[in-house]
Amino acid sequence: MRTIAFHTLGCKVNQYDTQAMQELLEQAGYLTVPFTDPADIYLVNTCTVTGTGDRKSLQLARKLKREHPESRLILCGCMAQQQPETLLRAGADLVLGTQRRGEIVPLLEQVLREGKPLCAVEPLGADVPFEPLSISAQSGHTRATLKIQEGCDNRCSYCIIPQVRGPVRSRPAEDIRAEAARLCRAGYREIVLTGIHLTSYGRDTGGSLLDAIRAVHEVPGLLRIRLGSLEPSVATRDFIRELKGMERICPQFHLALQSGSDSVLRRMRRRYNTAQYLRGVENIRELYPDAALTTDVLTGFPGETEAEFQETEAFLRKVGYARIHVFPYSARPGTKAALLPGALSRQEKERRARRLIAVGAEMARDYMVPWVGKAAILLPEEKADGAWEGYTPEYIRVRLGAGEECAAGVPVRVRLKSVLSHSMSGEIIQSGKDE
Repeated sequence: MRTIAFHTLGCKVNQYDTQAMQELLEQAGYLTVPFTDPADIYLVNTCTVTGTGDRKSLQLARKLKREHPESRLILCGCMAQQQPETLLRAGADLVLGTQRRGEIVPLLEQVLREGKPLCAVEPLGADVPFEPLSISAQSGHTRATLKIQEGCDNRCSYCIIPQVRGPVRSRPAEDIRAEAARLCRAGYREIVLTGIHLTSYGRDTGGSLLDAIRAVHEVPGLLRIRLGSLEPSVATRDFIRELKGMERICPQFHLALQSGSDSVLRRMRRRYNTAQYLRGVENIRELYPDAALTTDVLTGFPGETEAEFQETEAFLRKVGYARIHVFPYSARPGTKAALLPGALSRQEKERRARRLIAVGAEMARDYMVPWVGKAAILLPEEKADGAWEGYTPEYIRVRLGAGEECAAGVPVRVRLKSVLSHSMSGEIIQSGKDE
C-alpha cells in the first residue's frame, strides 16, 4: 500500500479541495500519513494570493525533493494554475491547477506507470464548469468547511484570483444540502460555508446566497452555520433580516474591507466606498447588536499616502472589529495594480501592517471585555495543555479550567470570566446544552 502525505497552503477553499483529493486517494487504496512522516507521495496544495504564498509553495516543493528524492511530488492549486512550468522545474511529478482535482487518482496512476512528469493544468475559460468535488469529513477539524462556490468576476486591481480560479460557478443547492447532511451525520455540529467569492453565489444560475444558506439550515441535527467572507454589498436589511430568521446562523460576519480610504478603494477597483460599507455594518448591528465583525485589510497599496493610511486606521476604529487580518500589499504579476506608480518600500508596508495589527489587538480586547460575566454557548473543539478550548457563536475563543471536562462537539453553557491575550477564560455552568 502506497503512503501519501498532504499539506495545504492558503485559504479554507484550498483546505476543502485538499480534503476532497485525500478522500479520493484513500478510496483508491492509498494510506494517508502525517506530513512530517516519510511518504511515497507528497501532495502540496499551493497558494499564490501573495508573494509569500508563492515563496512558501516553492520552498516547500524544493525541500521535499531534496529530503525525499525517491518520493513522488504532486503540486496543485493556485500557484500551479499560474506557474506550472516553475513547479515542474522545482521537481513536481504531477502538476494540477484548480481543475481536474477529481481526476487525481488516474492522473497519479499515469505518472507512476509512465515514470515521467505530467502537467495536467488547463485554461480556465468562460465556460469552465463547477468541479463536483465533495467531502465526508474534515481531517483534523471539529468544524467542517463546505465549499459552495468557485471563481470570481470582480477583478480588483491587486488580485490574481480571477486568473487562477476562473469565473463564478455555483454549486447546486441540492448538492450543498446533501453534503451538509453527510457532514452532520459524521458528527460535525458546525459548518462553515465558503467559496472564492461567496457573495457571488447564484449569479450564474439565477439563484442567491440565501438559497445555499437555507439548504444547509434545513439539515436536522446541525447546530451552527458560519458564513465565510462577504462583500458589504450583500449586507442589506432584507438579507440580514432573512438570516435573523434562521436560528443556526452564527452572529459573526466577515465583511471584506481592504482599505478604509475611499481614494485607495477606487484604485483597488473595489465595488463600494466607506459610506456603503458602514450601511452594511449598521444593518448587521441593528438585528445582531452583539455580533462580531471581522475583516481583512491590505496595507501599503501603491500610492497609499500617510494620510490615506491614517484614514484606514480611523475607519477601523470607527467600525470596531472583533478581529482583523492584516496583509502588506504584494504585487502580483498580471494585475493592474502591479503597473501602478508609487510603490512603497517593504519596510514601510511592514511598519503600517504592524501598526494595524496593534490596532486590531486593541479592538479584539475591547470586543471581549463586555462579555466578562456573561453566559455563552461553547462548542468544545480540542484539549490543549490539559484544558478544553472552543468557540462561542461569536467566534470568541474560550479556554476552560484545567479540571473541567466536556467532549468535542458537545455544546456546553459557560460563563466567561476574564480576557486573556487572544481568548477568554470560562467555566462550565451547564453541560450538554443544546443551542
